[in-house]
Amino acid sequence: MRAERSITLLELQEEIKSSLEARLERSYWIRGEISEIKFQSTGHCYIDLVDRREGESGVSARAQAIVWSSVFRMLRPYFETTTGQELARGMQILIQVQVQYSPLYGLSLVVSDIDPAFTVGEQELRRQETIKRLREEGMFDMNSTLELTFLPRRIAVISSLQAAGYRDFMKHLEENEYGFSFKTELFQASMQGSSAPSEIIMAMDRVASRAEEFDMLVIVRGGGSVQDLICFDDYELAANIAQFPLPVITGIGHDHDIHVADMVSHTMVKTPTAAADFIIDLFAGEEQQLLYLLQRLQLSVQARIAAENSRIELLRREIFTKASERFRTEEHRLDIMQHRLRSGNPLSLLEKGYSVTLSHGKRVSSIMEIEEGMSVRIVLSDGTLDCKVETRTKL
Repeated sequence: MRAERSITLLELQEEIKSSLEARLERSYWIRGEISEIKFQSTGHCYIDLVDRREGESGVSARAQAIVWSSVFRMLRPYFETTTGQELARGMQILIQVQVQYSPLYGLSLVVSDIDPAFTVGEQELRRQETIKRLREEGMFDMNSTLELTFLPRRIAVISSLQAAGYRDFMKHLEENEYGFSFKTELFQASMQGSSAPSEIIMAMDRVASRAEEFDMLVIVRGGGSVQDLICFDDYELAANIAQFPLPVITGIGHDHDIHVADMVSHTMVKTPTAAADFIIDLFAGEEQQLLYLLQRLQLSVQARIAAENSRIELLRREIFTKASERFRTEEHRLDIMQHRLRSGNPLSLLEKGYSVTLSHGKRVSSIMEIEEGMSVRIVLSDGTLDCKVETRTKL
């Protein structure tokens, strides 16, 4: 009896399919969390979606969503370009699906569209659109290409006079440990709320009209809530910063988020105090470089002096050695000359017992120069003899 009233599995599945198709709408926008995601080589994408009841940690619902390759080719770049993120596990998404039921594969959700704003939020979506627009218009990196003035001392500051961030910036800049001095001028503007972008832009216009008087522009405020800082994602403000004729330093005071104004500025720092440190460090770095060069110069001079002293000492030794050698050589020559003089001195011969015969004051060298009866003088070593020649005998 039971077998007669039974139906096949296929009949049951087709009954379920017919019931679902008859009762369900054509499509639904559903929210869910990506539990798993797989990208097939065919181009299809399979997403395991889960949902949790509020206050519960476990999964309350699960379903498989399919994005066919023809749709995924369009949805993927659209989502990634808009959000700046890739579809990934743990991400909350809002997708448009058609519910399909197959007797063979069961329930599945076929994705036809996706809403990036749900994933990143409307505010973040506008922020991403601003960034994309600035990039497309070629303004995104303009200010960062400006060259910082060497040792920038003339600083235009845009902030609110009452802002704690401005006071922190000025105190840190003026009381720097190195004693560096700076010339600053405040251009006041509201730093939060809907009027902030236009007020900051007007202040920038005043600075730009006197651009030759300043080396840089610093925009500071002392942090705040997420809503307080939304103004720094404004397109017009970001475009003005990007195209500003002076390098722009931003120190808005946020710990986590980076705003579009930061991205298009020349240099972004987290806090007003950090902005002051950035400027001070430019001078401190140059001072350290000068001290390093001075030390190098001192060492170089000392090394040169030591080298010259060594060279002088070497020259002194060489001169002394050569002079000593020359002195000894000349002394030896003098000794030889003295010896020769002594040897050739007639008086030396006389001391040996020889004598010299003179006639009429002239030395007689031959007997033929003397006649008998002539008077001659004989010179001995210790005196002279005047003699008369009686005879002469030739050898």
